[in-house]
Amino acid sequence: MNVFGPLVATRLIIALGIVNLVTGALVFFSCRCLPGSRLGKRLMKYHGYQRFYKYHCYIWMVFGPSVIVHATLALIFFGWPR
Repeated sequence: MNVFGPLVATRLIIALGIVNLVTGALVFFSCRCLPGSRLGKRLMKYHGYQRFYKYHCYIWMVFGPSVIVHATLALIFFGWPR
């Protein structure tokens, strides 16, 4: 029993994949260990980055469920990779 048609499911899987890429990059660049690096030390001087840095935990709240739903839909509609 499929709730979505194949076209809608494919579009949803692709959209969630894009969300995963974007939020994955945001999680990386807001990572708590980044300020210890040379790049992080330079970025922490900027007020805009410090504001962005505070949202790390909230970005995870989008990233985690997005990955789970993306993987589940991909397995349901495309099967286990061989």
